[in-house]
Amino acid sequence: MSNELNSRIGNLITENLREIPDFPEPGVLFRDITPLLANGEAFGKLIDALAEHYRGKVDAIAGLESRGFILAAPLAIKLGLGMITIRKAGKLPGPVIGVDYDLEYGSARMEVRPDSIHEGQRVLIIDDVLATGGTAAAAVELVRGLGAEVAGITVLLELEALKGRDKLPGLIVESGVTF
Repeated sequence: MSNELNSRIGNLITENLREIPDFPEPGVLFRDITPLLANGEAFGKLIDALAEHYRGKVDAIAGLESRGFILAAPLAIKLGLGMITIRKAGKLPGPVIGVDYDLEYGSARMEVRPDSIHEGQRVLIIDDVLATGGTAAAAVELVRGLGAEVAGITVLLELEALKGRDKLPGLIVESGVTF
């Protein structure tokens, strides 16, 4: 994002962010975006700024389960584009294709309906947080596997210490706020 846009989005996020210590477990500082979502004016400004930034650069918006859906749907509408849902295993009716990825303890799977992504599309992947990068990397593999181009990955918050960008080499990764 341009510095001006990043600053606008960053301010909207930080002004409407709630920090909750020891959630979901002791020692974790959870950064909650629900106050931003509940503030209609701020949420609208966020979507407007994202739409201004991506207009003409993407053909579809892919939201990652689950809070990525909250961002992807209004952005897709604002841009007049379709929204792709990339979901956790077993949540989409078939047929689906999936990608398994590693978690700290175990593994997980992300899936998409193959008819929702078209060859040659420029797809923006959007989510609320970039942490370890596993979910985003799985989404990239799904989009590319169906012949589309990943135009970029956008997140509201990036937890830099978890090195999620390392799993996304060569991609444009934009975050509103980095912690």
